[in-house]
Amino acid sequence: MDYMKVVQATITLLSLINPVVCALMLSQVSAGQSPAARAISATRASVSIFVILAVFALVGAKLLKLFGISLDVFQVAGGLVLAAMGFGMIRASFGQSSPRDPAVGNQSHSLTPLILFAASPGTITGIITLSVNHSGAELPITALLGALIAVVALWLVLLLTSRMSGSGDGDNFLHNLVSGMMGLIVIAMGFQFGMTGAKAFFTGG
Repeated sequence: MDYMKVVQATITLLSLINPVVCALMLSQVSAGQSPAARAISATRASVSIFVILAVFALVGAKLLKLFGISLDVFQVAGGLVLAAMGFGMIRASFGQSSPRDPAVGNQSHSLTPLILFAASPGTITGIITLSVNHSGAELPITALLGALIAVVALWLVLLLTSRMSGSGDGDNFLHNLVSGMMGLIVIAMGFQFGMTGAKAFFTGG
């Protein structure tokens, strides 16, 4: 096994998953929860993310080929989805309801935005590319190991965040500011993925 390729795959996936932004998202959605509940949320999110990445590492390239979709086009579509998520996060930061509004109390603790961000179409494109380029056997070992190490690192960051998070009684302005900043980052990442895919598609890369 080429351990340098595993390191490269891990670094690539960590940059796509972006544990820092994920930690901020977990801190926001877990506001008001106990430390134990936040730790459980961190574990659930990490396991879900790894399962998604592992599935696409194993069958992602075959699925795209089955539907006649190139990686470049998939990356463009994924960038648009990420950008739409970012716009939604910014809208929420200026929205009518706060994270502790009883009317949306259940939605405020949903891990779906965090999971969709970490296992975004951009990350999925990356894991598929790694599985194609780095696997010389039946199983894409390099991509799977890289995903496992990256998700374990993410899990540790989320656990640290869960212990450091407050009780959720802070200022709403801070939550809205963080949400808006995260949304801007997600939009920028979405456009970056989309433009990279479009450039590769039109240049025949």
